[in-house]
Amino acid sequence: MATKQQFNNFEELIAQSDLPVLVDFYADWCGPCQMMAPILEQVNNQLKDRLRVVKINTDKYPQLASTHHIHALPTLVVFKQGQSVERIEGVIQADALIKRLQPLI
Repeated sequence: MATKQQFNNFEELIAQSDLPVLVDFYADWCGPCQMMAPILEQVNNQLKDRLRVVKINTDKYPQLASTHHIHALPTLVVFKQGQSVERIEGVIQADALIKRLQPLI
């Protein structure tokens, strides 16, 4: 299951993960973000041994959203060893998302 993440240091969260981290930058009021929730559950279920899915509410962490140049919601960012390696804005279906993630995991 994707988790709503609270943290003290985002850089540690992404840098210390032994798996690539797919971060879903979202907001509760965002309709397309709500559409992504079940899609991310499906992706997480299929890739749970090879990818960590984390949800970050941009309303609670606006500075983090600004730092990572989040201008549209939802925005998915894949981090490997602390570095952003892929960025997807908007709603994407599970099969298309998995296809984009495969080379990264």
